[in-house]
Amino acid sequence: MDTHDQHGTGRSGPHFHRTRLLTAAGAAALVLTAGLATPLTPASPRAQAAEGKQSGKVLTVAVAQSVDSLSPFLATRLLSTSIHRLMYEYLTNYDPKDAHVIPGLATKWEPSPDKLTWTYTIRTGSRWSDGQQVTAEDAAWTFNKMMTDEGAATANGSFVTNFRKVTAPSSTRLVIQLKKPQATMTALDVPIVPRHIWEKVGDFSKFNNDKSFPIVGDGPFVLTDYKPDSYVRLKANRSFWRGAPKFDELVFRYYKDQDAAVAALRKGEVSFVAGSPSLTPAQAASLKGEPDIHVNDAPGRRFYALAANPGAQARNGKKIGDGDPSLLDERVRHALFMAVDRRTIIDKVFQGHAVEGQGYVPPRFSAYFWKPSAGRQLAYDPARAAQLLDQAGYRKNADGERVGKTGKPLNYRVLCHATDPNDKAVGKYLREWWGKLGISVTLDCLDNVTDPWLAGHYDLAFDGWSVNPDPDFVLSIHTCAARPATPKDTGTTDNFICDRTYDELYARQLAEYDPAKRADIVKQMESRLYDLGYMNVMAYPNAVEAYRTDQIKSITTMPAKAGNIYGQDGYWSWWSAVPANSGENDSSSPSTGVIIGIVAGVVVLVGLVTFLAMRRRATAEDRE
Repeated sequence: MDTHDQHGTGRSGPHFHRTRLLTAAGAAALVLTAGLATPLTPASPRAQAAEGKQSGKVLTVAVAQSVDSLSPFLATRLLSTSIHRLMYEYLTNYDPKDAHVIPGLATKWEPSPDKLTWTYTIRTGSRWSDGQQVTAEDAAWTFNKMMTDEGAATANGSFVTNFRKVTAPSSTRLVIQLKKPQATMTALDVPIVPRHIWEKVGDFSKFNNDKSFPIVGDGPFVLTDYKPDSYVRLKANRSFWRGAPKFDELVFRYYKDQDAAVAALRKGEVSFVAGSPSLTPAQAASLKGEPDIHVNDAPGRRFYALAANPGAQARNGKKIGDGDPSLLDERVRHALFMAVDRRTIIDKVFQGHAVEGQGYVPPRFSAYFWKPSAGRQLAYDPARAAQLLDQAGYRKNADGERVGKTGKPLNYRVLCHATDPNDKAVGKYLREWWGKLGISVTLDCLDNVTDPWLAGHYDLAFDGWSVNPDPDFVLSIHTCAARPATPKDTGTTDNFICDRTYDELYARQLAEYDPAKRADIVKQMESRLYDLGYMNVMAYPNAVEAYRTDQIKSITTMPAKAGNIYGQDGYWSWWSAVPANSGENDSSSPSTGVIIGIVAGVVVLVGLVTFLAMRRRATAEDRE
């Protein structure tokens, strides 16, 4: 549904197309007072808009997605998790050149010989934006809260389920003890929050962190203002340990109409257009050749899929929603996917700005990329699809409609995003392709797909997530444990899938430190998802985005060669961006602060080199 996005994953994870929107009904009656060392007084957005073209020190990003929550414990949309990367440091980060692990809040880390205890050294030069020192206690408190409070575990709980104990013996020493080995200990994509602020929160399942500004953080930017479905405003954190961003302000402005966002870019009212999450081929073509506009078109970190309702249930076995029972038959699911012509989707919908879908992890992450063998591939074959439907007992009646034992014709509701033109375009093809099989399609295109998705009120749905350098998160959202405890709760599941074989593989990959062996298990998981037929990955879209060169002189892509700008695994793009009128030299790579951080990482034990090498491939945040 997109995260870490909606087409997110976000988290930095979605990162997905659908997002888990947690309502703020009764949001905690709590005011977090957060006086900054230097008071931040954001200008009125209306005044900003009245200026017309942006000033050289304000970078405005047009986005086609709204924020689901400003709480890092709840957010899963790509926009939200991307913003949290700007507000809070993680223990580790990913090098923007090739996505290998580098220091973040932690300057080094060391496992015990049995790899069940991990000790992190927390840097001393990082401060919260209210002036207080960032310490190991902040990190320990963050993880312990997620371990003991189900509400706090909503977005990132999968990272801590295997934690036995987390302590901070000193202000610079964080110790995490595990129940069993865990291969993600240098890829814990969890924002570390200030304990002295967040310990005042009551109900973590409802607190959205959107009532009092500025919000205390330790990242490169400080969030100073927010209006739902309108904008998010951040100011540069001048005391950020890597060095201050070069833009004074960063504004994410929501556009429901993507054509309007493109028009705003042409007028100079915004600096950058991210799309939903990418520009359409027509929009990209119209911008190429425009003066002072650069179009970035590079392989993305997302997948674009069609998900089938697997008979949604909570962990207590209670049914959720009203998915069509015919989809419980694997033959029916396979028939539907064999009637989808992926090549046409690439050529006609994405017009070449995508790669044909295969496994669950995009080819950008070569170590984990999987594709089925020719003999197992659910290739486009309408005749075979018709045979499978016949075998499953769904034969055509006199009117050419597929009917089951009840005599009711099959009519699938397909949940789609009203703001995504790709969903609508592919939906028209589904009507054509499945119509030839005798199956009707009702496109349910909504501004808010979250509520019906979480309620299980769909038969199929367009889905997508951004994949992180370590794919653990997007794998975890298909485990049985990710489902909500009861129908009234909210889980971390993407599509309510529960398969014991998949779960066993998930546990094995999480405990496997050998990079090659772990990658092999991950590929087995992708194979299992493919065979089940609940997730049909149709495409891996390119990151197609554009910015004004008369406002942005240079900006970092990730990876450095043919990478994306929006929705990175880190804060590199917005932190590195140089204003066009700054007089500074162009810089396509991070500044000295990153180099210092990388050098500091060399102190990691030699025994970890092999383990870290596996991170040197690129992969959320659009869970993030």
